[in-house]
Amino acid sequence: MASSPYFVIVADNRNFQYTVKKYSKLRFQRGQNGVNPEQIIYGLDLFGVAVFAVSGSLAAGRKRMDVFGVIVLGMVTALGGGTLRDTLLDSGPVFWIEDHVYLLVAVAFSLLTFISVRVISVPWRGLLISDAFGLAVFMAIGTAKALAITNSASVAIVMGVMTGVAGGMIRDVLSAEVPLVLRKEIYATAALCGSLAYVVLLRLGMPGIPCLVLSAITTLAIRLAAIHWRFSLPVFESKDDLDATE
Repeated sequence: MASSPYFVIVADNRNFQYTVKKYSKLRFQRGQNGVNPEQIIYGLDLFGVAVFAVSGSLAAGRKRMDVFGVIVLGMVTALGGGTLRDTLLDSGPVFWIEDHVYLLVAVAFSLLTFISVRVISVPWRGLLISDAFGLAVFMAIGTAKALAITNSASVAIVMGVMTGVAGGMIRDVLSAEVPLVLRKEIYATAALCGSLAYVVLLRLGMPGIPCLVLSAITTLAIRLAAIHWRFSLPVFESKDDLDATE
């Protein structure tokens, strides 16, 4: 176990919110600048739930689902990744069961999207952009929580990527689409880069909140660049496939 105060506290307290509160006293000096790291993380988490709920609702709209289908797809997109993370980490109650605000935010933004698209036009790129924001925020929160609980960089990176992409995968499967993470688009790779950035920056001694923000920006920048300039990873092509195209 690492000897830093941060990980000593984490070892004694498996609840993430408590960990953040104690960590803020050690590293963020809340009393000097008025910044409350716990509230910042909580706000970012709710923001991620909101934008992923919008993403899921837009995907449901493209499939002409009714209002119930829109809410269901919005909820599983917003809550799916974090639920899988908390279950695998065995970190106590799943986040939206412990705090019902997450559930209310997911339902509210799903309904808001259902109503809003009746008066405004939302292009396909709107779904991709809202998904990119959700991916970035959930990746950062998932990496931070996993690292706090396990003190393992490799586990934290896997959990960070999983938290970011799992909700979108469930959304795409339920809407009969090939998941974005399985296409040639740069998606999970963006989450991987952001998760790596968080672990490296934290190990270098940077405070937790700047690590969260910079890692989320890293993922968001890569994903938005991939959307705008259509960057993609090489696809699997055998020699026979290449010969057939000539």
